[in-house]
Amino acid sequence: MLNPAMAQDGGPSPRPITMEEYDKAKTYSVKDLDKDTYVKIGTDYVLDRYEMRKPYIITGDDGLKKRIDLYKLIAKKDMQELGTQIFYTNEKGKQFVALQPNFTAPPKVWEKYFEDIHAIDKIEKNFVLKLSYILSKEMSFQLYKSMNNGKDMKEESGTYGTDICFPGTQNVAMADGTTRMLSEISAGDKVITVDPATRQPLAVKVSRLVSHEAKNYAITTLLVVKGSEVVTAESINVRLQAKLIEATPNHPILTSLNIRKKIGELMIGDNILCADAHTNQYDHYTVVNKTEKAGGFQKVFNMELEGGSTAVLNEVMVLQK
Repeated sequence: MLNPAMAQDGGPSPRPITMEEYDKAKTYSVKDLDKDTYVKIGTDYVLDRYEMRKPYIITGDDGLKKRIDLYKLIAKKDMQELGTQIFYTNEKGKQFVALQPNFTAPPKVWEKYFEDIHAIDKIEKNFVLKLSYILSKEMSFQLYKSMNNGKDMKEESGTYGTDICFPGTQNVAMADGTTRMLSEISAGDKVITVDPATRQPLAVKVSRLVSHEAKNYAITTLLVVKGSEVVTAESINVRLQAKLIEATPNHPILTSLNIRKKIGELMIGDNILCADAHTNQYDHYTVVNKTEKAGGFQKVFNMELEGGSTAVLNEVMVLQK
């Protein structure tokens, strides 16, 4: 996708895509995704295969294979790049089309793009996850940005304060290999703590579960992903694993650079330790999406443990308060 640097290097300055062009682009198709790398759309537009990249074949935890093909949408007049056309084909051959606009697009077009990809996500589970991995890898910038640095408080007034906690629905890794909802943890229970240096898990006792009064707390949600790739002559094959963690924005976490941050301060691209179900080890996962919003009227909780410096919630290693 074009960026300001490209424009400064002598190429045409990108122009904003209009809403009419955006809606029309979603009807464009490529007859043969394996062969057609340059497709004329009438007399005004062209679909040009993105960097001549091979298709991505993505396998999630469900074992189902999905395919993503990327094309540049170019206006033939002045050859201006308007966005990136996304063709997503599921394991049954059903195809979904989306268009990620370029950086000059007006807010209304970006809002429509987010609405569209989340509508697909309701039909195709984890579509946004797979798409975010591919686009962030290819384009190396924050694709899931929104106004107010990812915050979406809307009319609700989310409570920010000194309470450092998690919603009670987060799952705690227990010493016996099971999980239990945080709100159901009791003093004397044995849970897992992980040594950040050695990545070795240990069992520790819970001294008490702290419950904070019900408020409409601001909640940060992180989507973190680990992807492994195998490149063949025909495609780029990706296996994705994902975790989702929710906490008050001020809860501490440790990045791969051994930097202590508040969860609300983590950036797209930061790496944190998570449990890998396939290897039974702890490995680095990358933050690919971060949102912050009022979580609704609820209690929030925090465990006090007799040892260690971490706990594992939703398979994500977090620091103790």
